[in-house]
Amino acid sequence: MHVPAPKKRTTATKTTPVKRKPAVRKKKKSQSKYQFLKWYITVLALAILFSPFYYGYVFKMFSSTWRWFEDIGTPASGRIYKSFGIAIPEGYSIHGIDVSYAQGKIDWQKVVSMKEDSVNVRFAFIKATEGLLTVDPYFKRNWREAAKVGIRCGAYHFFRPKKNGLWQARFFLQNVQVEAGDLPPVVDIERLDGKTPEAMRKELKDYVLFIESKTGVQPIIYTGISFYNDYLRGHFDEYPLWIAHYNQPKLKVRANANWRFWQHSETGHINGIGHTVDFDVFRGDSLSLQKMLVVKEND
Repeated sequence: MHVPAPKKRTTATKTTPVKRKPAVRKKKKSQSKYQFLKWYITVLALAILFSPFYYGYVFKMFSSTWRWFEDIGTPASGRIYKSFGIAIPEGYSIHGIDVSYAQGKIDWQKVVSMKEDSVNVRFAFIKATEGLLTVDPYFKRNWREAAKVGIRCGAYHFFRPKKNGLWQARFFLQNVQVEAGDLPPVVDIERLDGKTPEAMRKELKDYVLFIESKTGVQPIIYTGISFYNDYLRGHFDEYPLWIAHYNQPKLKVRANANWRFWQHSETGHINGIGHTVDFDVFRGDSLSLQKMLVVKEND
């Protein structure tokens, strides 16, 4: 019979307990500088929220965004005129274009001869000057050749708010002779050029008053729909308006706005011009257009 060997006794070894260092409690950092920062941010936020400039900015941004959403998906009104490559708004009988050096050399006989149904070019606004030094290189030729084929013409000046309005008016009249039978001269204002709205309107006022005093004619003010709504609406109401608002069924301005011309497209095509061209309509009939023409006192 097998007898198991006796188990060996193991003697437990005593372990020396490890002395742990007492935990050192970290002192809380002073919160004073953070409290001051929170207080500063709170005061600044309240100052911004209750500032009239803040609400003016928010209102303007909301207004512009709302107008942008209104325009999304709005179909162009009227039928597509394949000859001109655009839709033309319904309800207008007098059509025209506006041109500058951007359209290059124009064959005005081909322009006036082109017609689809009742739509043909009967008037043209032609760029003459810009700022204080620039004369459109095609102005004299366009002015002469368009008149030869019987198109009613008006000259326009591209206004620079940074430049003196009175000097710009003088420069325009040095290069354009406003005569009987012309459409009224036009001032094209589209940007602030870094000026405040008040400063821009002051220079523009000087410009239109000088033109009117020297020609006896109220100049037409051209601008885009957004610029008009943001900076000109409620000002210059006594002057006729020419407003750009593209690919829309109607011109979206207040009912009593004194607009006479509407630039409804910037992508038109027409014989005699090798580039796209702006298309316009006149708000009125032939008699109304006739009444807008410049009349000299001795006529």
